Amino acid sequence: MIEGLITGTLVGLAEQRQGKNDTTFVLAKVKATPGEGESLIVNVIAFAAEACAALLALDEGDTLALSGALTPKVWTDKQGNTRPALDLVASQVLTVYHVDRKRAALGDTSQPTEKP
Repeated sequence: MIEGLITGTLVGLAEQRQGKNDTTFVLAKVKATPGEGESLIVNVIAFAAEACAALLALDEGDTLALSGALTPKVWTDKQGNTRPALDLVASQVLTVYHVDRKRAALGDTSQPTEKP
């Protein structure tokens, strides 16, 4: 297993689903840009309640950081080109909203990060 930290932007909205054993999970896609070059799509699944709630609270295009178990993948686009992708089982999700809440709890309001 590879533990990783991914930062990027949410593509579309996260979806909550129900598993076979009544387990709830959330699916999402994140666009990450690894240095110079094209973007990489990260397929995210979250089972932890806090991670699920954080993903569901986001809008398309919101910035986030995720940590968890990574699995590298390859997919083929419509033109027949192979492209890299990652699957991530997210154990933690950090968003700008978490940072704002932490700053407010500490009494530091000098640098708000909320969206306009």
